[in-house]
Amino acid sequence: MSESDGARRFFPYEEPYDHQTEAMEEIREALVERRDVLFEGACGTGKTLASLVPALEYARAAGKTVVITTNVHQQTRQFIEEARAINAEESIRTVVFRGKASMCHIDVGYEECQALRDTTRELVDMEADAADLEERERELLEASQDGDEEAAGARGAVAEELDELEASMAALREERNVCDRYYNNLTENTDDFYAWLYEDVRTPDEIYEHAHEMDLCGYELLKDGMEGIDLAICNYHHLLDPMIREQFFRWLGRDPEDVIAVFDEAHNVADAARDHATRTLAERTLDGALDELEECDDARAEAAENVLGAFRTALVETYEDSFGFGEREAVGEEWEDVTVESETGRDDLSVSFLDHYTGQGYETDLEAALALGEELDRRYEQAYKDGEATTRKECPTLSAAAFVEEWMDAAVEPGQYPVVGVRRTETGVVGRAELYTCLPRQVTEPLFEELHATVLMSATLRPFDVTEDVLGLDDPVTMAYGEQFPEERRRTYAVETPALFASQRDDPGVQETVGGTIEDAVRFTPGNTLAYFPSYAEAERYYHRFSGDATPYLDEPGTRADDLRETFVADDDAVLFTSLWGTLAEGVSFDDDAARTVLVVGVPYPHLDDRMEAVQRAYEGSFGDDEGDEDAGWHYAVEIPTVRKTRQALGRVVRSPTDYGVRVLIDERYTHENRVELGDYSVYPAFPPEERSEHIDVEPDKLKIGMLNFYSDVDAWGGSPPEP
Repeated sequence: MSESDGARRFFPYEEPYDHQTEAMEEIREALVERRDVLFEGACGTGKTLASLVPALEYARAAGKTVVITTNVHQQTRQFIEEARAINAEESIRTVVFRGKASMCHIDVGYEECQALRDTTRELVDMEADAADLEERERELLEASQDGDEEAAGARGAVAEELDELEASMAALREERNVCDRYYNNLTENTDDFYAWLYEDVRTPDEIYEHAHEMDLCGYELLKDGMEGIDLAICNYHHLLDPMIREQFFRWLGRDPEDVIAVFDEAHNVADAARDHATRTLAERTLDGALDELEECDDARAEAAENVLGAFRTALVETYEDSFGFGEREAVGEEWEDVTVESETGRDDLSVSFLDHYTGQGYETDLEAALALGEELDRRYEQAYKDGEATTRKECPTLSAAAFVEEWMDAAVEPGQYPVVGVRRTETGVVGRAELYTCLPRQVTEPLFEELHATVLMSATLRPFDVTEDVLGLDDPVTMAYGEQFPEERRRTYAVETPALFASQRDDPGVQETVGGTIEDAVRFTPGNTLAYFPSYAEAERYYHRFSGDATPYLDEPGTRADDLRETFVADDDAVLFTSLWGTLAEGVSFDDDAARTVLVVGVPYPHLDDRMEAVQRAYEGSFGDDEGDEDAGWHYAVEIPTVRKTRQALGRVVRSPTDYGVRVLIDERYTHENRVELGDYSVYPAFPPEERSEHIDVEPDKLKIGMLNFYSDVDAWGGSPPEP
């Protein structure tokens, strides 16, 4: 059997596409060489299997484990379906892992769970010791009955030890916290559970229900039973959060170099890594720490109170001093940034802290606060184990001191952006300090260096050199497969409507042109239309302007997008107005009749606030060329992610060889014709060459003619088409 045939045994369907075969061979070779892979493939072209099949084959041969991860729920469901298809042909041991919070049968937090586990295991160990002592006592009784005087004396000592142990166990059962389900995990035969688990690929919900019926803890059984598996399916945070990752690898029974990681929707890894690296300290945590220290009878409490009190005073002073007339009253319930960064020295919060601090040195006081916090944390854990507390108390002193130490060290760390946040609560305006990580590679580069290899796949990874820089990849294998389906079954139009700059969005003439173009596109679509906008506000604006015959649906923040999608898909002449930054713009399929046309209205630049400017500066400092290219920050931080967002939205339709549809870009910044006139405002050059070549520039009033002709060519009209 050839190497290619060996990999093919994990391919669950009749024949792969030609490009899948090519990709599988390249990925297999890269894994042998321990090289990372950047794999871009157009939506619907089979990237998951092209990555997963060679990874499983190589891992099986080399004694490694594959971890496939995503941050999109629908993709997790797809991974489960693909793994089930593989398992039906070639048996693989697979675990679908989800966070503890959604799988706990008694609804306790992480710290409480940890303490419960320790206490429960302690009880089980004591019961085992008691069983050994009982057996020893029986043996000594038999020996003493046979006339062995020494055995009689020894039996008395054993009986005394057994009595003490039984008394301890009785106290443990009555007074301490024990998890009955975890107790059953440790004391009952769980072979039937694991036999059921590995018969197929089980979802976390199925595991929860099955364990619930058996009166077991499914989450702990998963952790204990993952060693030696072929495939783990999980969320990004299991790999991107350093603390969770260390535990996760321990549960797998693998060192990092024995793990092959496949990241789906990998264009999102940078933002996810940045979020996982960001640290915050809320004002209420500082208040809790000061209350804790006031009640603490320890010589170190005074030093800890001194340094944390100064930081709390500085935090409040910093955000209060930032308010202009009427701004405090305007603070809402969501966190809002207060800029504290200074171009000439330390940030405003640090300066205020140093002004308010008085003592022998804040580093010395912080050291005392950390030591005291660690001791208090140990006491709280022991109290919970001993049944003296019904919940596992957190230690705000430890959390606050650790953050303040990190904050004061951040000035020497490149890529850290200090910021203060404020929001309104029932008790008034409160604040928090936040260390925002601008450079994702600070998280991802160490991870990629310690793994055996990674495959990062997405429909929008190019330009590869930017992805390499941002994530800290060293000489990865790169491959890109564009649209693989018949070109005559898709059409992409770039409409020469006025650019939807922020300064022009309220212009009635611009709104009339854009609104009319949207209505034309919807009217000349034989089916449903998706309409994506740079924000929910813009989506709502054109939803209310829409006066066509199709049924309009509005996606709003805070509502269940899944329910809206189902209702929309069930319609046959509808238009869905939503944001490009919402959950329906990527990782969600609208195959065949679910949607025929997709509109991207405007260029979805992110909100360009101080935080985004900090990211741009960090990228400029890291990736600007020797001549000081002033565009590097904008290019890396804003333009490329924005175009990726647009490309993701365009990929929601035309997802199989038999599918067909139209993609419409409504903004002159997408056009080839106006690229020179618009200069740096044009985003046309940021698209990959083969995608640019399919853009057809049209004037607004000509779009309907193009769409009429296209849908007529593919025989899409059920009856007579509309009149232009």
